[in-house]
Amino acid sequence: MGLRFKSFTERYFPHFQRGSRSVGEQAEEYLQGLFQASRKNMERMEEVVPNCDYQSLQHFLSHSEWDARAILEQVAAEADRHLGGSADSCLLLDESAFAKKGDKSVGVARQWSGRLGKVDNCQVAVFACLTQGSHATLIDTRLYLPREWTDDLERCRAAGVPQPAVVLKSKADLAFEMVLGARKNGVRFRWVGVDGGYGKEPAFLRRLEDHGEVFVAEVHKDQQIYQEDPDPRLPDKQPSRGRKPTRLEAQSASQRVDAWLKAQPAELWQRVTVRPGAKGELRVEALQARVWLWDGHESKARHWHLVATREVGSPDTIKYTLSNAPAETSLQRLVWMQRQRFWIERSFEDGKSESGMADYQVRGWLAWHHHMALVMMAMLFMLEEKLTQKEDYPLLSCADIEFLLAHFLPRRDVTVAEVVRQMEARHRARQAAIDSAYRRQRLSDLGRAMVSG
Repeated sequence: MGLRFKSFTERYFPHFQRGSRSVGEQAEEYLQGLFQASRKNMERMEEVVPNCDYQSLQHFLSHSEWDARAILEQVAAEADRHLGGSADSCLLLDESAFAKKGDKSVGVARQWSGRLGKVDNCQVAVFACLTQGSHATLIDTRLYLPREWTDDLERCRAAGVPQPAVVLKSKADLAFEMVLGARKNGVRFRWVGVDGGYGKEPAFLRRLEDHGEVFVAEVHKDQQIYQEDPDPRLPDKQPSRGRKPTRLEAQSASQRVDAWLKAQPAELWQRVTVRPGAKGELRVEALQARVWLWDGHESKARHWHLVATREVGSPDTIKYTLSNAPAETSLQRLVWMQRQRFWIERSFEDGKSESGMADYQVRGWLAWHHHMALVMMAMLFMLEEKLTQKEDYPLLSCADIEFLLAHFLPRRDVTVAEVVRQMEARHRARQAAIDSAYRRQRLSDLGRAMVSG
C-alpha cells in the first residue's frame, strides 16, 4: 500500500511544478500527514512525517502558487474513470460547516451549521460528490461568502480572496456552478441529488431541468404542488376596471405536500427495499404521484414526480422528494435514487474523521482551497484502495486504510529519543503560552492600578 500511495501522489506532481521549482515533496508530506497524524494539522504532521518541517508546510499551503482547481479537475477525471458512466452514477450536492473562532478565517460568520444543528460561528462550503452504488468520493467544492464578506472589500483582500470571487452567490448558485463544471470536465453522471436546502429553491431545480439535468431533490413539507395542471393564464380584463391584466393566474388550487399526504389512503403505501446494510436491509414505505409545479411566473407548469417516504415503524419520519426523472420511472427506482444522498453524508464523515477535512488551522482563501484539494486527493486514494482490494477485503473502510497507512508509511516518531524530544518541544510551547498569559495579566493589573491611582 505504501508503494501505491507514492505512485498515486506522483501522478499529481506536474501540478506542483512551478518553473524549475517543485513543491511535490511538500505535497506528499502533507498527504502523508493527513493519514498518519492523530490530528491533521501541520504541528502534528511534523511530529510523524520524516523530514517534515512545519514552516515549509505552512508556506506550501498558504503561499505557494500551485493551482488547487487543476488538482480538483484531475481528481474529478480520475473519479469519473472509477464511478462515472453507469446508470447508477450520480452527482450529489450538499454543504458542510466548519466551526471557527474569531472573525479572520475567510468566509466565517454567524450562520447555520448543519453539523451542529444551530446557528454558530463557522465557515460553510458546498461540495460535489460523485457516487456509483456504495462507492463515492468528493470531487469539488465552493466556499460560501456571506454578504458581510462580499460587502467588505478590505476584509476580503486581507483574507486573499481574488477580486473575481468577491461576488455574493447563494449556495444554490455555487451548487449549480459545480454541476456545470463537472459536465465541462466530462464527468459522467445520470442525475443530480440534493437535500431540502436546495430543493426548496424553485429557480435552482428549473435551471437544472433547463440544462437537461435529471434531479432528485428533497423538499420541505410546506412545498406547494398542484394535483391538476394549473394551466397559467392571464385573467380576462374587467370592463369597469383599469389596465389589462399582465400577471398569470393558476386555474386550479395548490396545496402543501403534507396536506396532500394526509389525504392519501393508507393502502397506497408500498414497502420498498433500498439496499443491504450492516444491520440488515434498509426498508422504507413510500408512495408516489405525478404532480404539477408552478412558480407563479412561467407560462407552463412543470410535471414532476412527488415521492413520500417514511421509515418502517416510524410514521412521523417523512421525507418528500421531487424529481423530473422520466414519467415511467418506477417507485422503487425513485426511492433508491433519493436514498443515495446517504453517500455524500458518509463522505463528509470519512473526510472529517480520516482525511482531516475539518482539522486545518489556516485562515486565508488560498490555504483553504489548497487544503481541500489535498483532502480530496486523499479521499480519491482511499476510494482506489477500496476498489483495488474489494475481492480480498470487501469490507475495507476508510478507517482501515488510514490505520494501515499509519503503520506502513515511514514514521518519524519511532524511537524513544524522538518521542521524548517531541514531548519536550510541546512542553516548551505550552510553557511559553502560560508565561505569555501571565505577562498579559500583570500588564492588565498594572493598567488598572494606574487608572485607580
